[in-house]
Amino acid sequence: MDIKVFTSAISQIAEEKGISAEKIIDTIELAIAAAYKKEYGLKGQKIKAKIDPKTGNVKFWQVKLVIDSSMIYSEEELEALKDEIASRADKAIENDKIKPSSAKITENLSYQSGTSADEEEKEKKFRFNPEKHIMIEDAKKEDSKIKIEEELEIPLETKEEYGRIAAQTAKQVIMQRIREAERETIYEEYKSKEGEIISGVVQRIEAGTVFLDIGKTLGVLSKEEQVRGEFYQPGQRLKVYVVKIEEGSRGPAIFLSRAYPKIISKLFELEVPEVANGTVVIKSIAREAGSRSKVAVTSDVEGVDPVGSMVGQRGTRVGAVILELGGEKVDIIEWSEDPEEYIANSLAPAKIIEVRIEPKNKAVAIIPEDQLSLAIGKDGQNVRLSAKLTGWKIDIRSAERIEEEEEKKKKAKAEKKEKKSPTKVVDKEKTTKKLKTAKKPKTAKTAKKPKKPKTGKADKKVAVKKSK
Repeated sequence: MDIKVFTSAISQIAEEKGISAEKIIDTIELAIAAAYKKEYGLKGQKIKAKIDPKTGNVKFWQVKLVIDSSMIYSEEELEALKDEIASRADKAIENDKIKPSSAKITENLSYQSGTSADEEEKEKKFRFNPEKHIMIEDAKKEDSKIKIEEELEIPLETKEEYGRIAAQTAKQVIMQRIREAERETIYEEYKSKEGEIISGVVQRIEAGTVFLDIGKTLGVLSKEEQVRGEFYQPGQRLKVYVVKIEEGSRGPAIFLSRAYPKIISKLFELEVPEVANGTVVIKSIAREAGSRSKVAVTSDVEGVDPVGSMVGQRGTRVGAVILELGGEKVDIIEWSEDPEEYIANSLAPAKIIEVRIEPKNKAVAIIPEDQLSLAIGKDGQNVRLSAKLTGWKIDIRSAERIEEEEEKKKKAKAEKKEKKSPTKVVDKEKTTKKLKTAKKPKTAKTAKKPKKPKTGKADKKVAVKKSK
């Protein structure tokens, strides 16, 4: 073996696949062991190979598990085990879990049924195979310090000539192991990037799903995670948010997003140093992807303007984020612990007169009549985003309407008072009448005057005649 060619080949594979040289050497050792077993070994043997990277020499060992007599099945136990496997296989065939023609009934059975506590105990016992197992007494002769359930390595004769089938077996093992190692490396690398922003190039579009080349593998941008109104073309470079990583049969599946709200905070981290170092903190984000977003920021450092830091000189920082989001509007407001002030800030650019906090997490924002449409926004977007941002149910009312309602309330109260007052007047009139009709006590002024004496009838007649 030319050690220089061997070393350079390992370095080249490690660089191309992103795999460590140690893993590649381990893979080659497994492949050589498989080729040795195919060419010179026996069925049931476990062969181990070791390569010296400096010299290129290879050594081989046969590995055996050390057991004692208590770990070996007796003939009766083997018969009982065969009967149990046969009965379970019949039940599995009846339930259509395995096919009757299956050559590996026991493997299918173990996969379908799982293991119980009794089966775990049985797994500690073995059907003795001299190629796989060695008794503790014999193992002690080779290594006096070895213990039960440890592996004993028995040196084998080194072979250098291998047939075509053995070489093909080694090749298959190497290819399979390198693919597995590459998948593990990709999974570990992108798992660490979960929740971060990465750049990708659109490779192809299938049934609305966009596949992006993100370096060592492809990422998936589903319809649900795309921004409404955005159009994607092959070769287009995009910044995307890594939502999650899942292991699949064909390698890790990397799910990306352009609509996730946190993509905004990550974009600001790239553009605003104060956000990256923690001087300015993004408290909350409300987003309607492709249309508009609101970001609440604050800072505990004296002399730092959180809103100004996010906007940048002449709007350069927020402008870069808006450009990356395809022209989506971004409102930056200052966060406050006072809910009234926070709600008033969230309704920007509308000017707020007053915010009234009500029970059940509700708030009423009083706004001038000319600012009403600005506060509500197109199709209620501004107030809807403000409610998402603050977590309060916000009701928008104009100042004029509030005044009218208050006047109506005052008039209603006055009318109620007027309705109540006539009844009181009538009662007073009745009482005064009663007082007037009541008999007054006799006093000196009200005493009866003496009656004048009555004149007789004769006197009246005389007086009449005289007049005649």
